[in-house]
Amino acid sequence: MEITEFQEKLLQKAMNAGFKEAEVYYEHAESFQCMIYDGEIDSYETSEDGGLSLRGLYNGKMGYSYTEKLDDDSIPFLIDSAKANADVLDEDDGTDIYEGSNEYDDHKFYSEELSNVHIPNKIELIRSIEEKIRAYDPRIVTLDYCLLQDFSGERSMANSKGLSLTEKKNGIIIFISTVVKDGEEMKTGSYINMTRDFSSLDADEIAKEAAEEALSHLGEKSIPSRKYPIIMRHDAAASLLAIFAPIFSAEKAQKDQSLLKGKVGMQVASNFFTLLNDPFHPDAMSGSNFDGEGVATKKQSIISNGTLETLLHNRKTAKLEGCETTGHAHKASYKSTLSIAAQNMYIAPGERTKVDLIASVTEGILITDLSGLHSGTNAISGDFSVEATGFHIKDGKIASPIKQMTIAGNFFDYMKDIEETCSDLHFLPDGYGSPSLLVKELSVTVD
Repeated sequence: MEITEFQEKLLQKAMNAGFKEAEVYYEHAESFQCMIYDGEIDSYETSEDGGLSLRGLYNGKMGYSYTEKLDDDSIPFLIDSAKANADVLDEDDGTDIYEGSNEYDDHKFYSEELSNVHIPNKIELIRSIEEKIRAYDPRIVTLDYCLLQDFSGERSMANSKGLSLTEKKNGIIIFISTVVKDGEEMKTGSYINMTRDFSSLDADEIAKEAAEEALSHLGEKSIPSRKYPIIMRHDAAASLLAIFAPIFSAEKAQKDQSLLKGKVGMQVASNFFTLLNDPFHPDAMSGSNFDGEGVATKKQSIISNGTLETLLHNRKTAKLEGCETTGHAHKASYKSTLSIAAQNMYIAPGERTKVDLIASVTEGILITDLSGLHSGTNAISGDFSVEATGFHIKDGKIASPIKQMTIAGNFFDYMKDIEETCSDLHFLPDGYGSPSLLVKELSVTVD
């Protein structure tokens, strides 16, 4: 049965069964992943997932249900399950089905050209990249992984108020971890590239970047443990932002789980810090024209020159505060209930290059990678203490890589201590982005 036909049939039967209003949400995703080791296919995986959920108002309460099967037998199951789910709720939370925005952006997240690239061509690309990395330098001993992931998906939403939305997206991501050795010293370097333009992927260029990233960490030295000025490279800065993104959720603030509660309109970061949310940013692989409730998405400022402009809202949190939703209702999958999440949240870039920023530092540290982010961070207090990889900056130049270190600080202080942003905006696959940042200081402990 076609999804549109199924949605219409389910909605009609739900209304006939006593639902005051209802919504049907559908999604389908496919992906394949190929890992190469020493010129051969080490693993090849394909996956396909999808399903449909019913959300409806029954006896004043919102009920949910979902299924992977789109057939006539699933319709009574979905309706009965949603009714039962609504019955167990303690009280009416004021949630309802959205009638739709006045207009929606028509941004394209799907490349027909990419969808027409054959799998053997993709495999040949990742095979060529691995071969070129291995041949790049004799100190390169192996690769922990060298893989290409291709993904595509579609989602649609229809409800009893006449709203009908649909969109498709796809993309390709390359993940590489290169292992290098010089004497007894062994180091690894990670590389990620993502695009919807397959023709832009140059094997020689990717191999060089991945190899140089790993080789740059050889020759590590120790430095005294103390507070240092820090340059957070774009990827490290984006990963730290991603971990602390929940502090910008109105839902977290309303549950007293964010120290930004009550701070809208106040200065919460330095004048150099502007935080944006842009679901249409061309460099990101995520994004959407509508959120998990069907609200039209838009580019907006969360923090502008240090001032908190808004928290992220869905319609429920906005109703509690008497404001408009920001279009950040989120469904992690068709199985999930509604929450809040950003769509391409990033720190706005500045004018100067990273090289310029390094040249301005008499002594400090360039952080290139963070690990242990889930265990070493507390999104409520803002405290973090995480393992880091990076380089010693001396007299405006990179002096040497640093032995394993730990950096510690507080994210709320960190936002206030940002002294400059670079021009090198970079996104992670999950949609969080940042340029390289100059931070006044962080505590650094070197092993």
